[in-house]
Amino acid sequence: MRLDGKAAIITGAARGIGRAFAEAYVREGARVAIADINADGAAVTAAEIGDRAIAVPLDVTQQASIDAAVATVEERFGGIDILINNAALFDLAPIVEITRASYDKLFSVNVAGSLFMLQAVARSMIRRGHGGKIINMASQAGRRGEALVAVYCATKAAIISLTQSAGLNLIQHKINVNAIAPGVVDGEHWTGVDALFAKYENKPIGQKKKEVGAAVPYGRMGVAEDLTGMAVFLASREADYIVAQCFNVDGGQWMS
Repeated sequence: MRLDGKAAIITGAARGIGRAFAEAYVREGARVAIADINADGAAVTAAEIGDRAIAVPLDVTQQASIDAAVATVEERFGGIDILINNAALFDLAPIVEITRASYDKLFSVNVAGSLFMLQAVARSMIRRGHGGKIINMASQAGRRGEALVAVYCATKAAIISLTQSAGLNLIQHKINVNAIAPGVVDGEHWTGVDALFAKYENKPIGQKKKEVGAAVPYGRMGVAEDLTGMAVFLASREADYIVAQCFNVDGGQWMS
């Protein structure tokens, strides 16, 4: 029960990694807001998790939606102790085929969405005066470039940099900002990712997924539950002296 009595908001939590975080936080004693643009999916997930979870509609590209979500969680839980910035989009294309629409969409969700969600929650935490924990979801893609994944890699590199700057700025308010950088994590989203790689690398469907899994030193792709331990740790008092860091949880894919 390392998070007993804490209140958390997790973006993009209706499914996948965000849902796994929510389930882990509830097991550790927290109350959790399942914040997602898919309001119906968020409601289903919250109902399945139980009475310590609530659903909150959230579009991180709209400031009014961010402000409303934060206000709702403040009203329901009495304040916010933990934020996980998990909502993100993926796309890939060769450099000469990148579109402004794809660029704008990924940066709007992955970077601006994380920044202004972080800002709104930090303001709430400062007003309350109890400090807090903010966890941004980076990626191994933010540690290096990839030939077909320029825009997504750039957004995740920006998240690592944002974590460093926000962490240094907000620790004066006892708000710890850190990040988690997963490697390749299996899930329903990989159907779309694999199809894009198949298109541009001329591979059969499923081949890229097999290759990336085999390349992980641990011996397999990650799953959402592989990330929950770090997410619980960074939200707990055990991480009070950790500031502005990005932790790889990737089966050995990247060393830093």
